[in-house]
Amino acid sequence: MVSMTHNDASVVDEETFSVRRSIQIAASVDKVWRAVAEPEHVSRWFGRTVLDGVGVGATGTMTFPDYDVIPLRVEEYDEPRRITYRWNNDDALGTLPDSIDEATSTVFTFTLEESDGGTRLTVVESGFERTSDPRGNLESHRTGWDLELDKMVVLVEGEA
Repeated sequence: MVSMTHNDASVVDEETFSVRRSIQIAASVDKVWRAVAEPEHVSRWFGRTVLDGVGVGATGTMTFPDYDVIPLRVEEYDEPRRITYRWNNDDALGTLPDSIDEATSTVFTFTLEESDGGTRLTVVESGFERTSDPRGNLESHRTGWDLELDKMVVLVEGEA
């Protein structure tokens, strides 16, 4: 029985329309970086991710079971410290699956720091004020980051 790190849940900031979660992972920065930045690793815990390259401007998709294909683009890339993605998440608008809607998309950034012999990973997703249902989307993404990042911790710590 492997004991997994216990982490606090995501928090919503209604003033900045953002969701934030900061967690401790008992694994190296390099391992966590691969989990959040390399599509084949992201696909193991999050949506099935495909990108046409590496670094800023790489585009692709993230696919979730029973859900649409979501366009994805890398906005910032500073290996192994920080990566930012932009994605569509506004179903109400029926945007084309092959393009990012600049008007309603949100961005999420993973920031990694060495901490206590492991890695401190913080994710912040913002831009919800531009979506069709800001509060509903904030709440669903708050729950989503709890579920998805918990899966990632189990995966990465299990391999550490």
